[in-house]
Amino acid sequence: MGYHRFLNSIPKISQKPKLYHTSLNPNSSLLLLHSNSNSSINNINNHLLKPIHYQIHTQISIGYPSNPQFSTYIHKTPNNIDNNNIENIQEISKEAERICKLVSQNPLNDSNIDSSLSKAKIDVSSPTLIVEVLKRLSNAGVVGLSFFRWAEKQNGFKHNADSYNTLIESLGKIKQFKLIWTLVDDMKRKRLLTKDTFALISRRYARARKVREAVDAFEKIGKYGFQIDLSDFNRLIDTLAKSKNVSSAQQVFDKMKNKRFKPDIKSFAILLEGWGQEQNLLRLDEVYREMKEVGFEPDVVTYGILINAYCKTKKYDDAIKMYHEMETKNIKPSPHIFCTLINGLGSDKRLDEALKFFELYKSNGFVAEAPTYNALVGAYCWSMRMNDVFRTVDEMRKSGVGPTSRTYDIILYHLVKARRTKQAYSVFQKMSEDCEPSVSTYEIIVRMFCKQDRVDMAMNVWDQMKAKGVSPGMHMFSILISSLSFENKLDEALKYFNEMLDIGIRPPAQLFSKLKDVLVEEGKENIVLDLAHKIDKLRKTPLVG
Repeated sequence: MGYHRFLNSIPKISQKPKLYHTSLNPNSSLLLLHSNSNSSINNINNHLLKPIHYQIHTQISIGYPSNPQFSTYIHKTPNNIDNNNIENIQEISKEAERICKLVSQNPLNDSNIDSSLSKAKIDVSSPTLIVEVLKRLSNAGVVGLSFFRWAEKQNGFKHNADSYNTLIESLGKIKQFKLIWTLVDDMKRKRLLTKDTFALISRRYARARKVREAVDAFEKIGKYGFQIDLSDFNRLIDTLAKSKNVSSAQQVFDKMKNKRFKPDIKSFAILLEGWGQEQNLLRLDEVYREMKEVGFEPDVVTYGILINAYCKTKKYDDAIKMYHEMETKNIKPSPHIFCTLINGLGSDKRLDEALKFFELYKSNGFVAEAPTYNALVGAYCWSMRMNDVFRTVDEMRKSGVGPTSRTYDIILYHLVKARRTKQAYSVFQKMSEDCEPSVSTYEIIVRMFCKQDRVDMAMNVWDQMKAKGVSPGMHMFSILISSLSFENKLDEALKYFNEMLDIGIRPPAQLFSKLKDVLVEEGKENIVLDLAHKIDKLRKTPLVG
């Protein structure tokens, strides 16, 4: 098997963010970007100071609060942030980065972590700081748990609902559901539990393809003393639909509608969006007809979903027809709809038409926002008009809306795709003048160097990432370990493989199988047995709360 085929065969982990989404595919994720209206905080983590319950709510929020696509335009930095607050946010961000570096140095040893943190003179009086650290450790659940335990032992500190929910999100990624329910009971005793926690847990079960458990978590809302209402039902079907379980979402909808809940237009919009993402226009049309039969007429949100579905299936002319249908009904298009059309037409290299919709966006009176500019950057990138790309980036700076790390992800994606490795690395090195790279940015560059057989450079970038306190996810570990194994650098491959296990990430079966084959060829069956034992222990032994 050729190296590139070997690397591409490693299974990719879905990174759709829900709460922390940063997909590498510019076609699917430009619509879900965050917009910062204040350029002076572009370098700050997008989720800083944002309560978990607010994130969950807006995750399924478009024009009305149960549909996912317009969360972009709800997740904004308030315009009334003053300079003192900006400085405070920057201080928290800097301190969180320092703490993450400390705890990442000894991920296995709780006593070492405790000692390092105690010597660091950390002020735990700010719950926001604790939540921010836990967010940054979201890909390292074991480390996040150690930090959580340390914080709760500090005099005068008490965890709030946000810190519990952030830890639950992290532990859900490594499937530590038994511990999660222990934390839920703890939250109930402390009167911190809300329905948002159950939405988080359902989402993590759904992501793990545990649909029955996701529905059970929804049902437990009532068992824990809360009233289940239509918004919870909508959250459940949205969770299932977004986790590539739209068929299950449809089944739950059909089973519960008009028996336990009377669907509203949001319920139908969620299913429309789910079938659109699956590119199943037949099922989408069925839901659309049912929606109209029960008396709901399409609104701007519904049109946005339909236009997105047509763009996703490359039926761009139908998408434009739907846009004109909106006009005839005097329904004003939303910024999201313009983003969809700019991005879709741009990806089809119909750049002139994409630019026309950008001008229409401006003429409709919408202020400059990062998502729309990112869509324009992507459109230029598809045609490799890089001078126009960087001119647009400069416009973003002047308008105070970026560029963001997502802007750079889009640019880097296309430069790497065009095999402009040197230019991509140069852009990556300079981007910190505007904003810090995200974990997805590092992943693009690490993967680029691995495909170029420059694993030495990939490890250098990895070290830069760790120095910033950024935690890699399973897919990023897989890329680097696979490359090291292919180059027969077994000591380094084993180092990163063990690090992945140490922070609680279960390796994909295919990754371990390929590493095992290389080790057996080298006569290192004993190491294979040790790793197999570690993996089995990680799978069977829950963490202790």
